[in-house]
Amino acid sequence: MVSVGGNLYSVPDCTRRRAVEVHVLAEEIRIFEDDRLIASHLVLDGGGQRRIADGHRTAPPPPNSQTPREAPPLVIGVAGSQVPRRPLDVYAEIGRRLATEARP
Repeated sequence: MVSVGGNLYSVPDCTRRRAVEVHVLAEEIRIFEDDRLIASHLVLDGGGQRRIADGHRTAPPPPNSQTPREAPPLVIGVAGSQVPRRPLDVYAEIGRRLATEARP
C-alpha cells in the first residue's frame, strides 16, 4: 500500500521495490515503478481510507473486509496518455461557450 494524503492506495503484489514514484493529479493517483505505470486510482476524499484495485491482491479478501475494490483502469498507450472520464455535459458546455465566444 502507498500512503498519499492520509489515504492508502494499493499496488500489485508483484511490486518489487519499496520506493515507488507517485504522481498526484487532481482526480487521480498514478504509481510508477521503474518509469512504468503499475497502478492508478481515483483520489479518495478525506483521510483514513484505503482503496484496493482488482488484480492487486492474489489472496481473496477476508470475509470481514470493508475495503472497496475497484476494477483496474483501462490504460491505452504510454503513461500520461489516459484522459479522465467526464460527463458529456461538460463537453456540451465547452462547445456552447466556444460557439458564443468572440473571435479576432
